[in-house]
Amino acid sequence: MEKITFTSSEGEDLDFYVLATTRLNNTDYILVTDIDPDSYDEGEEAEAEAYILKDLSAPEDEDGEYVFLDDEDEIEQISKLFGEEDDMDYEIEVDKE
Repeated sequence: MEKITFTSSEGEDLDFYVLATTRLNNTDYILVTDIDPDSYDEGEEAEAEAYILKDLSAPEDEDGEYVFLDDEDEIEQISKLFGEEDDMDYEIEVDKE
């Protein structure tokens, strides 16, 4: 599982594990969690929070610029794309708080 580290606007390092990536309308999205899925035994069920991040960086940018999705409609649309992945071993539930 690929681990990536983001630096928040406050300078704090945040580690995430990439579950999947997708692209819609020339925009990249990644589905990440803060818990390493490989740390669980085969067949063991676990619940973890997952987040969808949107890539706002330009192709020529050296570093990526990602933001957490907060638009309900966009979250639902992108969640459906991630839910259609054949090779993924997870279920997606959108929590509409």
